[in-house]
Amino acid sequence: MLRVLHVILMLGETNSQYNEQCLPLIGQRDLSICTYFVPRLTPPPEIALYAGDGTLRGFFRGLNRALSAGTYDVIHVHAPQTGVFVPLGVLARRHPWRLLRSLVYTVHDSFYDYRPRDQAMMLMPLAVFDRVVFCSRSAYESLPRALRWLVGRRWRLVQNGADTDRVDRAIAAAPRVRTDGRFTVISVGRLESVKDPLALLEAFARAFGQDGDARLVLIGAGKLEETLQARTDHLGLRDHVDLTGLIPRDDVFVSYAEADVFVSTSRGEGLPVAVLEAMAAGCPVILSDIPPHREVAEDAEFIPLVAPGDLEGFAREIRRYEEMPPEERRAIGRRCRAHVLERFTLPIMHATTEVVYRGSGRRVRAGRTP
Repeated sequence: MLRVLHVILMLGETNSQYNEQCLPLIGQRDLSICTYFVPRLTPPPEIALYAGDGTLRGFFRGLNRALSAGTYDVIHVHAPQTGVFVPLGVLARRHPWRLLRSLVYTVHDSFYDYRPRDQAMMLMPLAVFDRVVFCSRSAYESLPRALRWLVGRRWRLVQNGADTDRVDRAIAAAPRVRTDGRFTVISVGRLESVKDPLALLEAFARAFGQDGDARLVLIGAGKLEETLQARTDHLGLRDHVDLTGLIPRDDVFVSYAEADVFVSTSRGEGLPVAVLEAMAAGCPVILSDIPPHREVAEDAEFIPLVAPGDLEGFAREIRRYEEMPPEERRAIGRRCRAHVLERFTLPIMHATTEVVYRGSGRRVRAGRTP
């Protein structure tokens, strides 16, 4: 059983590293978590927790406790900030070289989506970590050429996956599915400019206006929440738009199953887990035409791609789904689920990660796993 320390910024219900690389692997890996910020939840007792307090000193205290607790096969770091701090903490210890060889860093987003400060901080992990993992081909290809040269042959591709078992359990345990008959458009993600939820709101308004009984559900939180609410009121769509904020993860899965179509108007992603989860729940998707979405939709001609910011294009696709017979929408949803089961599940992701964990950082052809 591999002993793995995951170093993350924040432990919370929506943290992908916790949900995808820790909870499903209890009993299969000896897992520990070190955080920078104060955790928002307590993990099961099978996962050791070394919590920071939101300060640099508190993080180094937690990291030192974690490293003093025993040896690790892998120290897996997941953010630019900790990608700088962890090597410094390792170098401060006696005999740091074995620990340095255990370092794995994952790039969870496309380079252009990171803030300039984080782009600068990524130079350290890209330069010194033994293995650098990218969550998608698109994320690797988004690196400037100089940074791809810096990473050299140490990069690995581990595409994100959906926890289809958890999706199925949540839907099966739901007391009932929606029966009000309203055509429902859903989107899940941070309410931030890069996700462009305002474009979806405007496209929805163009598709239906104030007429009809269609509904738009936006799940997530962020800086644009008040702007979205004000624009909803201005458009006269208060009875048609539901801004839920953050809701429990299993409730999100049930919401996918109850919706008629999932729409992402995002301008930047790594490899979007929310899209994969919606597809796993059997919900058809409409996606913005950006490289990560094209990677998801590869060989899936039933997934429409619309240019980012093309409000009329999104409205047209939403109306097309609304006009479809329900049986046709459900058939497309089944094809979406089959596509995820073939390519983007957690078992596939975990198996590829295992190869990365057990392999050297320099013995395999660039970007490939054995």
